[in-house]
Amino acid sequence: MKKFLALIFAALLSSVAVAQVESAAKDAGKATSETAKEAADNAKAAGESQPHKAIDKSKAKMHKAKAHHAAHAAKEEAKDAGK
Repeated sequence: MKKFLALIFAALLSSVAVAQVESAAKDAGKATSETAKEAADNAKAAGESQPHKAIDKSKAKMHKAKAHHAAHAAKEEAKDAGK
């Protein structure tokens, strides 16, 4: 029985570690894609007649996307905390 409980405990710990690594990898991937999108927006803005306006719009879009992501993450954490 003790071996069985130890096996269950080890499986539980490994699944928690995998979940943490997975979320870190997702965050790193999102950061890379956000940087690439911002660079593309800046390059696009450089060719327009009003580059500062386009840059401001792209920054506003990024800020809005980050705010939505943070709100979603907070909502998920609140659900998990209640369990």
